Amino acid sequence: MKRWSLMMVVLILAVVVAACGNGNSKNNTAGGNKGADKGNNAEQTNAGKSNDAEVKTKDTLTIVWLPNESGGNMKEARDEIGALVEKASGKKVEHKVTTDYIIAVESIANGTADIGYFGPQAYVEANAKNDKVQPLVTNAGKSGTLEDAMYYSWLAVNKGEESGYAAGDSFAIDNIKGKKFSFVSNSSTSGFKVPTAGIISYFKDNHAMADLTADDLVEGGKDKFFSQVLFGGSHQGSAVNLMSGKVDVAAFCNTCVVNYVELAAGEENAVGSTYKVKADAEAPFNTVAGKEFAVISSTPVLNQPFIVNTDTVSAEHIKLITDAFESDETTNNPKIFVPEDSEFSGMFKKDGETRFLKVEDAWFNPIRELTGGAAK
Repeated sequence: MKRWSLMMVVLILAVVVAACGNGNSKNNTAGGNKGADKGNNAEQTNAGKSNDAEVKTKDTLTIVWLPNESGGNMKEARDEIGALVEKASGKKVEHKVTTDYIIAVESIANGTADIGYFGPQAYVEANAKNDKVQPLVTNAGKSGTLEDAMYYSWLAVNKGEESGYAAGDSFAIDNIKGKKFSFVSNSSTSGFKVPTAGIISYFKDNHAMADLTADDLVEGGKDKFFSQVLFGGSHQGSAVNLMSGKVDVAAFCNTCVVNYVELAAGEENAVGSTYKVKADAEAPFNTVAGKEFAVISSTPVLNQPFIVNTDTVSAEHIKLITDAFESDETTNNPKIFVPEDSEFSGMFKKDGETRFLKVEDAWFNPIRELTGGAAK
């Protein structure tokens, strides 16, 4: 997987270079339970291209969340983002939480939701359905730039089983073939698109499986690549599929499980590292408290963006909201960028100079190209 990781980094950096020259919120449930340059630059986003004469921003803005951020333990974090949007826009905010990626994508594409926080693949899908859906901001990397704005797609196995994937002083994925495997959702970047692309590339290069496609990986059976395939519905669900013994290998991302696990051995996000579920982990990890898993593959992925439907939110309000995200007040908000020693269950960890930065649609072209789509 080292070759694949390097390829992803090259793609990411190439696009970055090209792209550079709680409040009073309410909650709805859908699908079940569960510094940057500012001023004139903010007006240059693709999101700001809507004609205000044609857009009448609603009195209430709806923020839709993917299943990964829809859990009860994320409520305060969602409300903090809602408060930011309310203060900037002067509009009421409602939250739409989901248990299905498809519901979230359809909501932002058809305008029943106005803003969302989506993985790159889910954003690309929403944009393909309606090109008025555009990115607002994403969280920068430790450097405070988009250059290292990435998280990690993991393939993991239960602790004690990692020796079956050993390759010298590292690990390889040769032996995942024939195993029981868990993905997140076929709309997930790090829980499906990146893992499938990596598996296909590896087995084509190392096992002469030239005809292997993503379709071959989604259904299990005796004559299939995997003996059984499950979809967790969320990154948390996929991780629990692994630790509860339902599968042998699972794909999920580091950021979606960070509030439930702690590093037990090795370096953060490194192949061979071991993580342990916290003793007081909230659902769904409370059922696997104390369990450990080992990372056998770790691939960098572009950070996910906050996105907006420019048909339902005016350019004026988009600029106000974007400026609020990029502000020092937001950067220094410990309930948005959570300090390392905090017990608050947030979405973003304070790490170096990280903050929100405006991002363009073209930055996500590597994700489009990952599955054969055309760059924009």
